[in-house]
Amino acid sequence: MKLDNSAIAASSPVLSGQDAAPVTRATGPAITARPGSASSAAGLVFGFLGVLAFSFTLPLTRVAVSQLDPLFVGAGRAVVAGVLAVLVLALLRQRWPRGSQWARLAVVAVGVIAGFPILTSYALQTVPAAHGAVVIALLPAATAVVAVVRAKERPSLGFWLAGGFGVAAVIGFVAVSADGLDGLHPADLLLVGAVALAAIGYGEGALLSRELGSWQTICWALIVALPVMVPLMLAGLGSGWPVAEAPAWLAFAYLAGVSMFLGFFAWYRGLAIGPIARVSQIQLVQPVLTIVWATLLLGERLDLVVLIGAGAVILCAATAVRARIR
Repeated sequence: MKLDNSAIAASSPVLSGQDAAPVTRATGPAITARPGSASSAAGLVFGFLGVLAFSFTLPLTRVAVSQLDPLFVGAGRAVVAGVLAVLVLALLRQRWPRGSQWARLAVVAVGVIAGFPILTSYALQTVPAAHGAVVIALLPAATAVVAVVRAKERPSLGFWLAGGFGVAAVIGFVAVSADGLDGLHPADLLLVGAVALAAIGYGEGALLSRELGSWQTICWALIVALPVMVPLMLAGLGSGWPVAEAPAWLAFAYLAGVSMFLGFFAWYRGLAIGPIARVSQIQLVQPVLTIVWATLLLGERLDLVVLIGAGAVILCAATAVRARIR
């Protein structure tokens, strides 16, 4: 029996260069994950690798904006990552997105390439990285909501209870550390806005990853964002090229190459395997990791309030990951 080589290549993620599962005409993406299954475990592993990469983002953003303009940091890292995306897609000759996929890539770009980096860059000029990390712990709950709306996932009551307790722990932390909710800093509003935009970008990017592939999705989104991010980066330069010491530039390099590029390879792969709502809860451990890095790299104080908030969100994450999702 003679096989058509083009048909084989199109159906194989390895031969076609795509890392997403094949899509059937009737039922959509073939990636399905049942609790306890090998694919479900793989989704959690990829998700954790993404979270590990992202956990350095806030401390290193604080290092970068200490000497560099926050607009330059937020937009410039996207420009550098966008150049890398162009090179990778051209080298591996990936197929172009089609039709409405371009508009959906724009949604991803607004959320995770423009909105989150720029808002957090400005916020971290005035608040410690540890504080920002626990506020960002709202992101898994927000992503779960997006998964319900966009991916039609149906988490169990136990999942929502665990997520709700996680949100309560975050709000409690912010209230105590800010001397009450009335004493919230304007930077907290920027962080909450960053959470909302990132959740939308995560949810839409996860669905696109099932069609385009995980790393392909972030690469195309970076390219879509370039026409906007390049002028913003130039505006952040002001009158000339910024002068900064090596630590600031090394932090910027990590934000561009890992936080904005390589980290999304693993993160979107994990979300694509899904369920999105479950894998997103792994990000509840990101504040704990971020607090550790902020303590080691920046010398920030690790007090009892931060430890209690971190412990609460880890417990909620563990409960939510084990909850049933249809």
